[in-house]
Amino acid sequence: MTIPTGATRFARIRAHLESIRIAAGPRAWAYEFLLFGFKQGWACLFGGLMLALLLGTHLFYPAHAPLHRYDFLTLAALAIQVAMLALRLETAREALVICAFHVIGTIMELFKTSAGSWIYPEHSILHIGTVPLFSGFMYAAVGSYIARIWRIFDFSFSHYPPIWTTVLLAAAIYINFFAHHWLPDVRLALFAAAILLFARTTIWFTPWREARRMPLLLGFLLVALFIWFAENIGTFANAWAYPDQRHGWHMVSLAKLGSWYLLMIISFVLISLIHGIRRRDQMR
Repeated sequence: MTIPTGATRFARIRAHLESIRIAAGPRAWAYEFLLFGFKQGWACLFGGLMLALLLGTHLFYPAHAPLHRYDFLTLAALAIQVAMLALRLETAREALVICAFHVIGTIMELFKTSAGSWIYPEHSILHIGTVPLFSGFMYAAVGSYIARIWRIFDFSFSHYPPIWTTVLLAAAIYINFFAHHWLPDVRLALFAAAILLFARTTIWFTPWREARRMPLLLGFLLVALFIWFAENIGTFANAWAYPDQRHGWHMVSLAKLGSWYLLMIISFVLISLIHGIRRRDQMR
């Protein structure tokens, strides 16, 4: 693999790992699996560090520290971003994606907290309304993961629907997150529309030597499931709480998995507009 001038540190490590030669067979399968896990972990770097911060500060942050825990989380998230750019652990484009998702997420947070969908039980100085600024980084972590994994695994697609239909679906999902507080919740219709659009779509990704494939709808579900697990860690760490968790923590309802599934579609469509869709039928 030719490494372009100015490549990130990860690109150099990736090129080295992908150049290793192993004869076909069980050892090659095991190596590909481990390489797949390494690349996934690298794509999750920002989100993983944020989760570690949430849990670590919940367990060990001094109760009477002069700096509120939420404010520490905001400053730590900014420090992570600066460090990742300075150390060339992410690209400038990925940092811009994080900023965009932070803005989109904060807008949603302002509305949802005002509607009582969830609360931030601790105090902070760095906030807008009742929303601490670190909260936007939770959405940014999702955008960061998708943007990074798209590049790392060199995504391509077969039977991908027209771009305008996916944008329309993403806009409808985002509007429904707000509108269902006054109008009928149409998420079932949105699920049906997603199935109709993406039922035939296959995503191709390259862990090592060969491109592998998966139904795109299954990919959405797997990522949404991991976000749901992360949400349980976040609420356990008292980063935010749902109304039914005010008197004691318990696992987040599986119904929230549907919300994350829809949010995944929004995130995916936004990243597709940045990276573009490589269609396999046009690559032949």
